[in-house]
Amino acid sequence: MLTQIKGLHHMTSMAAHAQQNSDFFTKTLGLRRVKKTVNFDDPEVYHLYYGDEVGTPGSVMTYFPFPHIAPGRQGAGEVGETYFAVPKGALPFWKERLIAHDVTGLNESEVFGEKRLRFDGPDRDSFSLIEVDNDSRIGWKGGNVATAEAIQGFHGASLRLQDDAVTGELLRFMGYQQVDKQDNHTRFGIEGGNGADFIDIETVPQAARARPGAGSVHHIAFAVENRAAQLEVRKALMDTGYNVTPVIDRDYFWAIYFRTPGGVLFEIATNEPGFDRDEDTAHLGEALKLPTRYEAHREQIEQLLEPIND
Repeated sequence: MLTQIKGLHHMTSMAAHAQQNSDFFTKTLGLRRVKKTVNFDDPEVYHLYYGDEVGTPGSVMTYFPFPHIAPGRQGAGEVGETYFAVPKGALPFWKERLIAHDVTGLNESEVFGEKRLRFDGPDRDSFSLIEVDNDSRIGWKGGNVATAEAIQGFHGASLRLQDDAVTGELLRFMGYQQVDKQDNHTRFGIEGGNGADFIDIETVPQAARARPGAGSVHHIAFAVENRAAQLEVRKALMDTGYNVTPVIDRDYFWAIYFRTPGGVLFEIATNEPGFDRDEDTAHLGEALKLPTRYEAHREQIEQLLEPIND
């Protein structure tokens, strides 16, 4: 069993409109945009990052806004829902706020003993706010939501799969343990994590396969402290039979990727070097930052990107 993984690092999804996406996460949810850059494989598309003040691993939601992308279709073989942690007693505030911002899909429930408020993102993405007691993480103070209610980071995420056996075995190998089960949901948690500690598997045997598109999660990333730990995880996964990519420099972390048996793309990302490597903390996410290989084409890229008004 691996011990290097410390919970979630980030989640990356796809969207249809950059401005709408930025407004939702910064103005509606009160997160900080900590980086405005481009897709490494398609520099005509933004890569937008949202999180706490410095983009702490375990708090960062990221998006590729592809203009004219078709909506995704929910189904098996994908990340089903992303969970954000909020302080105890914050859900009434959030319900009122989300209603005022015309957010759809609101539904209150209690799952695994936790009060949650489910809601839709702009592209019908699935999110929940979950009240978490004794979470020491502090939300973004510079936004438009007070600390007493601010999103503290991820609580976890769910995977929607036709069968949970092999992916459950993988999660156990990655250091997770089954901690609860309710109906067709099985919860796995990691001890000593960063707060973004839970993965739930929703088993849907008869569901059709998901179709990726706007609102779909592209990949889910797990955190390791540094590159040495990442290489240990990579070797262990390959020794177990997984086809893992080489280490890829993503400027703000190093990444490896592999496809799980259920079809979900997993990433293992390092906590180093962080989002302040090329911007002062006070100005994170303001300027367009380009990977080195695209800097010579900045003028052309800027002309192709949809302007984002803060």
